[in-house]
Amino acid sequence: MKEIILIKDGELSLKGLNRRQFEDKMVATIRRRLKDLGKVSVERAQSTIYIKPQDDDFDFNEALDRMGRIFGIAAFSRACVCEKNMDDILARAPEYLEDTLRSIKTFKVEAKRADKAFPLKSPEICREVGGAILRAFPHLRVDVHNPDEVITVEVRDYAAYVRAGQIKGAGGLPVGTAGRAQVLISGGIDSPVAAYTMAKRGLVLNAIHFASPPYTSVRAEQKVRDLLGRVARYSGVIKLAIVPFTEIQEEIGKHCPEDYFTLIMRRMMMRIACRVSESDGCLGLITGESLGQVASQTMPAIAATDEVCTMPVLRPLIGMDKEEIIAISKKIDAFDISILPYEDCCTVFTPKHPHTKPKKGQCELAEQNLDIEPLIERAIAGIEYSYIE
Repeated sequence: MKEIILIKDGELSLKGLNRRQFEDKMVATIRRRLKDLGKVSVERAQSTIYIKPQDDDFDFNEALDRMGRIFGIAAFSRACVCEKNMDDILARAPEYLEDTLRSIKTFKVEAKRADKAFPLKSPEICREVGGAILRAFPHLRVDVHNPDEVITVEVRDYAAYVRAGQIKGAGGLPVGTAGRAQVLISGGIDSPVAAYTMAKRGLVLNAIHFASPPYTSVRAEQKVRDLLGRVARYSGVIKLAIVPFTEIQEEIGKHCPEDYFTLIMRRMMMRIACRVSESDGCLGLITGESLGQVASQTMPAIAATDEVCTMPVLRPLIGMDKEEIIAISKKIDAFDISILPYEDCCTVFTPKHPHTKPKKGQCELAEQNLDIEPLIERAIAGIEYSYIE
C-alpha cells in the first residue's frame, strides 16, 4: 500500500505574490532534513506539499518527527494513496486505518473534494466511507461532535488520500525568509527560548557567547553548545562565536562604580555583538530580556544598553512572565540543560546593589575610565568560531 506525507503550510497562504519564495525555502528545508532517510520526491499542489518516498524502507516515523521541527509547517499527516474512484477508496480505507480503528470507539469522516469533477460530493463521500468502516469494524459508532478519531478523505487532482488525524506542526515562517540575526546566548533559560522564537519568524541564527575563564568553566561553554543544539533542531545550523570577556570584566571591576557593573558589562557586550554581527551579515541582535525580570531589564536599563547599539535589538520575550518562558523551554527540550549549575559571566560579576534606573549620560560617565576601543578590539581578535549542527 503506497503511503505519503501530506504537509499544510498555514500562514504561508497569506503571503500573496510572495508565497512562492516562502514555499521554496520550506521545500528546500524539507529536502535537506530528509536527505539521509533515502530518496524522496517533494512536490507542491493546491496549498499542500506532498512527500513521496521512493524507497520501500523509508522511515516514516523518523520523517514525521523531523517534520514537527520545521518552521512554516502548520500541520502534517501520514496518508494512504488511493485511485480516484470510490471502489478503491472504500477498499483501502478500512485496511489502512485498521490499527487506529481497532483502538477507538467513536469516529467521524470528513471529506475534502478539491477536484470538483469527482462524481460524489463531500457528504456522499463521508457517508460511503463511514459505512465501509462500520461494516469492517462493528464495535465502532459515529460521533460527529466529539469523536475519538477524525478520518479524512481528500480527493485531489491526481489521486485520493485517506488519513487518520493530523499532527500539529511548528508553525511560523520558514527559516531564511526574514534574514539573519545574532542571538546573545547565555547558559540560562531565556536566551535559547528567544533564539527559538525568532527562528520561528524566519530568521537564520548566529549566536554569540561571552566567556570569562577562569571565572567560568569549560562545562559552562559546553552547556551553551548543548542549548544551541536544541535550538538548531528547529533552526538549522548556527554559527557560534565565543568571545573572551575576562579582561573586560576585570577592567570594569577596577575602573567603574560597582553599582554600574552590570549595565556597563551589558553595554560592552552590545558593542561587541554589533560589530561581530555587521561582519557576519546579521541585520539585528536577539536577546532574552523580559521586562522587569532582573535589574538590567528595567526600561531605563534597557534604554542605556540600546544607546550603544548600531542595529535593531529584538526582544521576543519582553512581555512574557517566567512561567511562559519555561513552558517554551520545556517544549524545545532545553529546560533541563538550562538549569545545570554552571555559571556564566553574567552571574559571576553581579554587584550587590545594581543600579536599575540610570539617567541619560550616567553610564557614559561611569565608564569614562575604561579604554573601550582597545578592549573591544582584543576581545574580537580572540573570538573562537564553531558551528552547531
